[in-house]
Amino acid sequence: MTPTIVPSAKKTDECLPVSGLLALAMTGFICIMTETLPAGLLPEIGAGLHVSPAFAGQMVTAYAVGSLSAAIPLTLATQRWRRRRVLLLAIIGFVVFNSITAFSTHYGATLMARYGAGAAAGLAWALLAGYARRMVTRAQQGQALAIAMVGTPIALSLGVPSGTWLGAVVGWRLTFWIMSGLTVLLIAWVLAKVPDFPGAAHHERLPFRHVLGMPGVKPVLGVVMAWMLAHNVLYTYIVPFIAPAGLVGQADRILLLFGIAALAGILLTSRTVDHALRLSVLLSLALFAVVSVAFAIESASPTVIVIGVTIWGLTFGGAATLLQTALADAAGAGADVALSMNVVAWNSAIAGGGLLGGVLFDTWGAASFPWAVMVLVAVGFLIAWTARSHGFRSGHRLKQGGSHDAG
Repeated sequence: MTPTIVPSAKKTDECLPVSGLLALAMTGFICIMTETLPAGLLPEIGAGLHVSPAFAGQMVTAYAVGSLSAAIPLTLATQRWRRRRVLLLAIIGFVVFNSITAFSTHYGATLMARYGAGAAAGLAWALLAGYARRMVTRAQQGQALAIAMVGTPIALSLGVPSGTWLGAVVGWRLTFWIMSGLTVLLIAWVLAKVPDFPGAAHHERLPFRHVLGMPGVKPVLGVVMAWMLAHNVLYTYIVPFIAPAGLVGQADRILLLFGIAALAGILLTSRTVDHALRLSVLLSLALFAVVSVAFAIESASPTVIVIGVTIWGLTFGGAATLLQTALADAAGAGADVALSMNVVAWNSAIAGGGLLGGVLFDTWGAASFPWAVMVLVAVGFLIAWTARSHGFRSGHRLKQGGSHDAG
């Protein structure tokens, strides 16, 4: 798994702090599980809180609002704190708020707990990429970030269906208690294996506007929005989209296939992110566009759906690694602040994808999804293509000047 690196690298992949990086991956896993777990248990949660499933679904909304509203202010407020303290604060937030969710019998208190859990997730997501990069040499950053991001596709493809099954067997409250128990174990893991780093000194603190104005930051965020909007339009409404192909009863297998392909995409990206980041982004977007064309033409073909989902998953798997690497490189010492912006952009795209997909579905049906995806992916490709000087530069990222790790 060792990518081609510049000769100045002093460590090999044998020196990668894999256990610590996997602790970060587990943090991402907890984030995704906590976010999506209610979606598969809405009838049970509604019955337990004496509300309708639609009101129970607002638990997912409250979590997303927490992430969107808290990521940037919490990141700015904790810039000077030691990094492991901030990471543990976010993780402890999951223990507290998931436990309140499991215990609460009051709908309003449950929504507040979900908002708090979302805020913890926003802070965690803003930290993970920068933390992984600081744990290794520059030559290892691509691999390190790929490992730290592996928890996300695992949670989406395996964790969420397992959590839904577990909730149906033992009850939704016990499922949230189990999540709290896993998070307590994660705290011990972080204390044992994740190194600590100092926060930013007073003179190193970078204002939000300064970081946003850095060359390359806005183009990368633009690609994040376009790419993730396209992805979420299709992913959120995957069941009605695959209905014409007669695959509704196999939706779980389709999503599992997507998750496995995404894992393969992460592995592939770990080999290309350092020496071919720009090419990897452009190729991923181009392949996603080709898949959307195939979906538009042959949406009723099970074969096209299966092959298309596999390619789509492969291109999506490395997206987080590629985009967060590009963003952190562009922001330099302001990486944590820039990555908090990424949290907002990413979650906005999730919400926007759901809204846009709903409008498209009600107006023109599921057949309109691939056309919308084509347009959005084309916008993302154009932004990435024109950001040759800053954001998505050609060549080996380790040979490029002007990028510095967050202090």
